[in-house]
Amino acid sequence: MPLKKLQLKPGVNRENTRYTTEGGWYESDKVRFRQGMPEKIGGWERISANTFLGVCRSLWNWITLGGQNLVSVGTNLKYYIERGGQYYDITPIRTTTLAGAITFSAVNGSSTLTITNVSHGANAGDFVTFSGAVSLGGNITAAVLNQEYEISTVLTDDTYTVAAKDTSDVTVTANALDTGNGGVAVIGAYQLNTGAATAVPFSGWGAGPWGLGTWGYSQTSSSAIRLWSQSNFGEDLVFAYRAGPICYWDASTGATVRGEVIDITNYPASSDVPTVVNIVSVSDINRFVFAFGANPLGSATQDPMLVRWSDQEDVFNWTPSATNQAGSLRVSHGTEIIAVVQARQEVLIWTDSALYSMQYLGGDIVWNVQLLGDNISIASQNATAYAGSTAYWMGKDKFYKYDGTVMTLPCNVKRYVFNDVNTAQFNQVVSGTNEGFNEVWWFYCSDGETAVDRYVIYNYLEDIWYYGNLARSAWLDSGLRDRPIAATYNNNLVDHEKGNDNKETAVTTAIAASITSSEFDLDDGHSFVLINRMLPDVTFDGSSATNPAAIMTISPMANSGSGYNSPLSEGGNSANTVTRSATVPIEQFTGQVYLRVRGRQVAFKMESTAEGVAWQLGSPRLDMRPDGRR
Repeated sequence: MPLKKLQLKPGVNRENTRYTTEGGWYESDKVRFRQGMPEKIGGWERISANTFLGVCRSLWNWITLGGQNLVSVGTNLKYYIERGGQYYDITPIRTTTLAGAITFSAVNGSSTLTITNVSHGANAGDFVTFSGAVSLGGNITAAVLNQEYEISTVLTDDTYTVAAKDTSDVTVTANALDTGNGGVAVIGAYQLNTGAATAVPFSGWGAGPWGLGTWGYSQTSSSAIRLWSQSNFGEDLVFAYRAGPICYWDASTGATVRGEVIDITNYPASSDVPTVVNIVSVSDINRFVFAFGANPLGSATQDPMLVRWSDQEDVFNWTPSATNQAGSLRVSHGTEIIAVVQARQEVLIWTDSALYSMQYLGGDIVWNVQLLGDNISIASQNATAYAGSTAYWMGKDKFYKYDGTVMTLPCNVKRYVFNDVNTAQFNQVVSGTNEGFNEVWWFYCSDGETAVDRYVIYNYLEDIWYYGNLARSAWLDSGLRDRPIAATYNNNLVDHEKGNDNKETAVTTAIAASITSSEFDLDDGHSFVLINRMLPDVTFDGSSATNPAAIMTISPMANSGSGYNSPLSEGGNSANTVTRSATVPIEQFTGQVYLRVRGRQVAFKMESTAEGVAWQLGSPRLDMRPDGRR
């Protein structure tokens, strides 16, 4: 019988049954396609042993005039600048108390300190730095008090607790001598309020947008997670969290100096700066600073559909006048601006139901918007990616693209993704490009999960899809660094496409990669097929292992509904067994392997589970022959 060359269509297809998609691939994990052939994705390695606090949702990369390559890191707890593998906390201060406004009290035998500060405005999880305190008299010394603390619990509007610690974060317990209050010179510097790491679903009357459903109908909604937006203004940084103030970090002050909220207290020359925004951005054209979902001029109430912009080349002047170009406009389709992307010659604005293009006109109008598409959806603020003059984004039930026209993006794994996604955690969806491989990645929470654990990839050059399991909370593909950067749940950043293994921590582990075909047969399954020989075709080019190896598995079945056949036992076939599934180790220079597989339909799987292995599959050949009809 002639050998049958196994040549399968590139990409993964989960829109039909395994048998209907014959001639293609059905399952994948940590595998991509290059010129139509599957291969294991590259590894990743942490940029340093240092870590940050919180779950990172935002990354931004730029280079200062002094040549410093910086990455800003926005988490639900803090905002950092990464430089040389160090994470510098630049979280702005929300408010600083007058001396003596804060007092401490301790209880003998307890490490809990109670702090009194009238109208402190803090939440559990917020950070405050105390200074000017003196010892309480015993174990709670001045050194214990005068440092940064995370607030444990908020008791009242005027009191909260922290856990006493020394300067190395070791818990300190008060004794009977700790009867003081810290003195009359204590100052508290409160950082911006922290945010949630995950959405907390809630339901009932009043949950969900106003007017949704009939009177008395119970809705289901969820609290918002902390999402940041940012853009560099020259070498400096403008940043904000959703429903927060606009902040500014001056690169010339150095990474050890905090950013500041733009207001008249920190910047006396500032004028009518929005006090609450959802997204902040800087235009590539003429350097305007935009505030999306901002409070109107003269009002403190946030308008989630309002766009305001500063005067040209002036981040601090937001007062429209005849002598400047500051201004505002309001988009009308939808209820809230969700996402913004700076495109080639326009600014793209997504609301929860429409896409707009904002372009610079100059004159009295300055900026104007044009409706590009309506009745669309978008999963989250970070669900968009821009590559090759095309915007791609994940909606709430499909994928889209905009290349001059808004279109639904055909997707062969659509049902697999959207039947599995946790809709209560849509805000955690994050997208990014990996342009070295012509890919757009989306990371999301699978059903029932509250942390990102899955990804789906669109290869826009080959117009194919594939997917897998990977936990990443933020992604950045930057031409200013050698490789894409991603944020992990180990509170660090990793370089992707580096090596072959998982080096997210100090312990190197193998990346398990696999791809499984749809079912295939001979003569439409008219007869059972016997496979007794395979000629592998695989390259291990790029492997760091001395003897790289992978596993190829042939799994037979009697028919589409029978399931894969059971293995051959020591004493003979089990009751429902036709033949055994053949699993063979395929080493780098293996010429052919002998096996025995019998079934009406078979599936092929390629996988690797060892360290240092890189592989690309070619076209294996199978010695297949008819073997009866039963």
